[in-house]
Amino acid sequence: MKNMNFVRVAAANIDLKVADCSHNKRKLLEKINEAWNKGIEIIAFPELTITGYTCGDLFFQKFLLGESESAIKDIMELTSDKDMLIAIGAPIEFNNKLYNCAVIINCGTLIAIIPKIYLPNYNEFYEQRWFNSGVGIKGCEIDYCGNQVPFGTDILMRCQNNPNLVVGVELCEDLWAVIPPSSYLSMAGATLILNLSASNDLVGKSQYRRDLVVNQSARCLAAYAYASAGYGESTTDLVFGGHCLIAENGKLLSESEKYLLQGNLIFTDIDLDIISHDRKKISTFKAENHSNYRDVPFMAYQRHNEVERSYQKQPFVPQEDNEMLRRCEEIFNIQTIGLSKRIQHIGSKSMLIGVSGGLDSTLALLVCVKTCEKLGLDKKMIKAVTMPGFGTTDRTYQNAVQLIESLGVDFREISIEEACRLHFKNIGHDESIRDITYENTQARERTQILMDLANMHEG
Repeated sequence: MKNMNFVRVAAANIDLKVADCSHNKRKLLEKINEAWNKGIEIIAFPELTITGYTCGDLFFQKFLLGESESAIKDIMELTSDKDMLIAIGAPIEFNNKLYNCAVIINCGTLIAIIPKIYLPNYNEFYEQRWFNSGVGIKGCEIDYCGNQVPFGTDILMRCQNNPNLVVGVELCEDLWAVIPPSSYLSMAGATLILNLSASNDLVGKSQYRRDLVVNQSARCLAAYAYASAGYGESTTDLVFGGHCLIAENGKLLSESEKYLLQGNLIFTDIDLDIISHDRKKISTFKAENHSNYRDVPFMAYQRHNEVERSYQKQPFVPQEDNEMLRRCEEIFNIQTIGLSKRIQHIGSKSMLIGVSGGLDSTLALLVCVKTCEKLGLDKKMIKAVTMPGFGTTDRTYQNAVQLIESLGVDFREISIEEACRLHFKNIGHDESIRDITYENTQARERTQILMDLANMHEG
């Protein structure tokens, strides 16, 4: 696993109590210890986890802010022996303004505080009543938990022992914006985006949220870990399902159950080499000016050798029947429209195709037939040729004949055995030796026949 450059990432939530920072601290430490025992290197919790998202006007209380800071300080002290990157949501006061922030802890040190940029103030949300936007806050520091800590939206966390692991952070609504901050973060080098969220549940919203996470990971050519608030938040106005998701380059790798009473933790191994490879290969992925961002160093070491993610045995074949049908239709239509354009462009008077009775030639023949139907051409312009040879079985031969006859195309049969034997004689090859020369002689003879027939029939 170490040689393959995987990083183990988790998204989690807790069964919190609103405005009870002491309880929430204990629950966070339980999840952090669980994550540590599973070999997790990076973990994200929902926004405002330390207090609860639904505190309302209690956010204005100095006492709550003090309890929040005290709980974070305790978490720092109790995780000093853990080289994990831990992202926790908390309300932070800066220059007499309140911000909804991600607090980043590593090896017991508070290394960064990142404020939310886009504050929803529509429908069921009214965050602007309590919080200020972090837009434009760059190059700042804040005195928090007795430390001078980088504060702003211009922060990238760079792993000192893995140069391909660069972490960026956004919070909830940031992802729903027209251009999410993660787009700029990824262009500046972030290979993993953490989203600390408190997204409530409405009918159909889970699918939209899932699509947002997966699609943003694809656009950013990055991994994306999304942790949303769950059980324990106030249900006065809203219900929070605790939806957690982890995606990589447009593929959903892990998704949590929703509506659990005890909190949740999902994790998977992110393949940093795939992300690096795709970014080098895709020329439209351009680098943002990195000078606009501050690098904050952190440490995270792999502690397990096994890979904690599943791979499909047939990665290019959809597992669901409906998706399989849709994919097959798309493949068929792409081939048909490509052939249609070519036939019209070069003015071919016929299409020559060798039909063996196998899957490949069957598909090719069906594409030819569909092309004729699309262009309104006589199917007799398709000249299907079966060319039995030394290895042709009766089953495949009969399959070819029946297919050609059922489709109503022009049919011709040409045996290649005599021509191949003459070729063997000319080059001095023993027909009983079934080597690559034996195999390729038959393939080349079939190709020659089809090309000559195409010349004869202007195909």
